[in-house]
Amino acid sequence: MNTIDNIRNFSIIAHIDHGKSTIADRIIHRCGGLSEREMKAQVLDSMDIERERGITIKAQTVKLNYKAKNGKDYILNIIDTPGHVDFSYEVSRSLYACEGSILIVDSTQGVEAQTLANVYQALDINHEIIPVLNKIDLPASDLERTSKQIEDVIGIDTENAIPCSGKTGEGIDDILEQIVNQLPGPKGNLEKDLKCLLVDSWYDTYLGVVILVRVINGKIIKNMKIKMLSTNQDYVVEKVGVFTPKPKDINELNAGEIGFITTGIKVLSETKVGDTICDASKPVIEALPGFKPSKPVVFCGLFPVDSSEYQKLKDGLAKLQLNDASFSYEAESSSALGLGFRCGFLGLLHLEIITERLEREFDVNLLTTTPGVVYKVNLNNGEIVDLQNPSSLPDPTHIKFIEEPWIKATIITPDEYLGSIIKLCQDKRGIQTNLSYSGNRAVLTYELPLNEVVFDFNDRIKSMTSGYASFDYEIIGHREGALVKLGILVNGETVDALAMMIHKDFAQKTGREVCEKLKDLIPRHNFMIPVQAAIGSKIIARETIKGFKKDVLTKIHGGGATDRKRKLLEKQKKGKARAKQFGKVEIPQEAFIGVLRINKD
Repeated sequence: MNTIDNIRNFSIIAHIDHGKSTIADRIIHRCGGLSEREMKAQVLDSMDIERERGITIKAQTVKLNYKAKNGKDYILNIIDTPGHVDFSYEVSRSLYACEGSILIVDSTQGVEAQTLANVYQALDINHEIIPVLNKIDLPASDLERTSKQIEDVIGIDTENAIPCSGKTGEGIDDILEQIVNQLPGPKGNLEKDLKCLLVDSWYDTYLGVVILVRVINGKIIKNMKIKMLSTNQDYVVEKVGVFTPKPKDINELNAGEIGFITTGIKVLSETKVGDTICDASKPVIEALPGFKPSKPVVFCGLFPVDSSEYQKLKDGLAKLQLNDASFSYEAESSSALGLGFRCGFLGLLHLEIITERLEREFDVNLLTTTPGVVYKVNLNNGEIVDLQNPSSLPDPTHIKFIEEPWIKATIITPDEYLGSIIKLCQDKRGIQTNLSYSGNRAVLTYELPLNEVVFDFNDRIKSMTSGYASFDYEIIGHREGALVKLGILVNGETVDALAMMIHKDFAQKTGREVCEKLKDLIPRHNFMIPVQAAIGSKIIARETIKGFKKDVLTKIHGGGATDRKRKLLEKQKKGKARAKQFGKVEIPQEAFIGVLRINKD
């Protein structure tokens, strides 16, 4: 039974919320991976946050046995992938470990932007694709329209597309039959020397680092000595196993199979995703191509509200990084916010998930600074500096020009909303590159600066189109832009946490909005406080927070009052001047949060 021809490795790809995890649940249940009692919704989603939000963050794998109608026994290795654009690196990684994909399209929604992105990734590496039309139990389901969209927009034949329902389990048997009949078995040779791909790794409290591998050639056996090509280190395999979906120990993993190993590694940095593992006694010369490392695109500062929680935050970040290698952080200090960390994320959802996990799992109250992107600052001496934090921008006299990252955005929308979406993209400095139609849906392609998209672009599109439009993007490189640093001064002192990089056309408007907001949010003091927005030394907006006025003249009656009044008023004036000179303005946390909200309004 365990021949390589009877193995099928496939991943499940789709747009967010089209039913990947639900169909994976049904397949597990049908193949007897779990008993009725052990079954629960989203069985492969291990984190609480995944269950609550109904999203998949980490790609999960499971090995199942299936007896087909032709009487043969097959081994199915499923990888359930995330649907959200921020986790597309998880998808690409999973696809490399498989030979085929099941493409799930919601028959009530049709083809969405992320559907396209994931399908194109699968087609690039020559995957065989089985289209599945999900949610046929809903009254709004339209199989004909959805099939036509798949053919028009993606260009895949839908003659054998399978209608199914993840909720009721209808059509699951047809999917399983298509998998064993349509998808190719893995190419590999059991007789050759060991060669396997490191697909993923995560930290387990009891076992240390667990490594997910796809064996290409040969076999990996317990107590075998292996070598990792990128680090050139040798390790002994302590444990070999598969997920069924529960972890199950076995003695060996053969060519074509997907499973996990542990080698006593305690540090995640020793396992590079995409690395080649081979037999230490017979090392291979040629490494597998691997995959592109994931690069953070959005950066922001995380500071504890209470400075005594700094250590707790530091420990929390270190633990989260163990299970999410795409997330990076480094220590930074701010005069306004104290000690904290500058963190890099794959997108805003990724940022949201990490901050929520920190608050939930490690009980830290966080303050988040304005999310920003990485700029490339070209200096006059020919040097190029990566800028993550606007407050560390070099002196403008040394700067030749600044480059900002740009993205290629694909937006799919019903055509009645097309005008307002084009207007939004133009306001965000977008350049239209393509517009095509599939029935009554428009497929728009725009080139946009990432800085304009990072805040609220997706939310605005969703609210404009009542949730019918979908958006996906990929980074296309850096371009020169007319960017300036907008600094905020309170009482003549620069507040580094509120500094932001912005296009000079929008600087005035944003500066005015920030000043107005801070005027409302900073409490009054005994002295007058100027709130200013500046570009370099030039003030472009100003608001004044009036000081408290105490009537010092109430006690004065009778003769010689004028003189005494004058003296008291002068004394008060001097006191206010001294207070203004030495007084410290406390900026409450609400003020920082309020300024962040400006960008979202």
